[in-house]
Amino acid sequence: MTTNSIVTRPRKAGAALLATVALSGVLTACDEADGPQPATSSSAPTRTAGAAGSQQGGLADLAQRVVDAGAPGVIMRADSGSGQVTEIARQAPWSTGDHTLAATDQFRMGSNTKTMVATVLLQLIAEHRLELTDPVSKWLPGLVPNGGAITVRMLLNHTSGLFDYRDDPAVLKAFTGHDIRAWTPAELLAAAVRHDPLFGPGTSYTYSNTNYVALGLIAEKVTGQTMADLVQERIAKPLHLQNTYLVEGNGSGTDKSPTLAHGYEPDPTHIAALLPPWVPAGTTFAGPARPANYVDTTAGNASTEWAAGAMVSTAQDWATFDSALLSGKLLPPELLKEMKTTGPEEAEVPNRRYGLGLEQVTTPCGTVWGHNGQVAGYSSEAYTDDTGTRTASVLTATIFGLASPKAGGANQDLVNAAVCTMLGKPTPASSPTPVG
Repeated sequence: MTTNSIVTRPRKAGAALLATVALSGVLTACDEADGPQPATSSSAPTRTAGAAGSQQGGLADLAQRVVDAGAPGVIMRADSGSGQVTEIARQAPWSTGDHTLAATDQFRMGSNTKTMVATVLLQLIAEHRLELTDPVSKWLPGLVPNGGAITVRMLLNHTSGLFDYRDDPAVLKAFTGHDIRAWTPAELLAAAVRHDPLFGPGTSYTYSNTNYVALGLIAEKVTGQTMADLVQERIAKPLHLQNTYLVEGNGSGTDKSPTLAHGYEPDPTHIAALLPPWVPAGTTFAGPARPANYVDTTAGNASTEWAAGAMVSTAQDWATFDSALLSGKLLPPELLKEMKTTGPEEAEVPNRRYGLGLEQVTTPCGTVWGHNGQVAGYSSEAYTDDTGTRTASVLTATIFGLASPKAGGANQDLVNAAVCTMLGKPTPASSPTPVG
């Protein structure tokens, strides 16, 4: 695989749970026979609008390979901006008893949420209700130690130094579904600041979900509205996004939606070998048992996410949002430029640079903008070109089901192919299939 393929940057989610999922397939894991088992076939339709047959077939084959490698399901959407749109859904046969996956299904978008939340904050700045230079203490007095030295900009670009609340053991219990109590955003922030900061404000970079919980609280303080209402009023309704909303509380009942894709993680017997050594011993995901060594995490506790990752959307809705953002429909030019002003390449994944809730990503076929995200049972990558004309997304129904080299490599190949398709470039060669 090329060194500049899209790779999911390690992002901490409870003692760095997500750091294990580098979608390049370079991680070591248990033998394939001991992990989630591959499907022998899959179902769910392919929908196209003006897509060339050979291109569609190649993408469908790659999506099928993700499922055959062990993933419970995957949705892929690619729009070249010239009337060629391909939508594909594939799933393992055992998962159809829970839900028949469709390319139009709702999906938990994880940290892609940050791009939408950052957009709302920048809109408030455009209205002169907030400034990038405002200290946190101005809006959240007494809630963040040294808040006078941490600015809104530092929260947006992850240079605040705040500890990631998901690394707190109590929050980890909720993130993995073993605690169903609804955490409030203020409680998440308090869990973070119980720990020492990682570095002085503005002196370094570390991705921390705490930053976006703080930003959500600031937006609510500035406006007097809930973060969920702000998303609807400022983004979803103007863009006619019918399937996009921010989950509030623990999300109780949202998993009952007939159009919400189900998410899965390896069961307690098989998850241990897929986790990095620094994750606490005995860490597992809660959920009803399913075939192929999985548990269904769809009804997990969403309250650990909120403004950091609780958005539900669809591939098409998110493409509409990304297009509107990069084409300048949601922010004035000077603030879109601020959003796209990135820091240095990230040490762990050098093809990524972080801006203000938006990432610049170098791919085999060119530079794209977007984000990725993971919450229990759901992995998502969503990208657009510099003008918002072309979009691509891959939504996969697991995090740790991709931790084997075979499944991770297959998923990465699909992401690369989707991005190259949206950019009108030939699909790069697939990575060699790992053995064992």
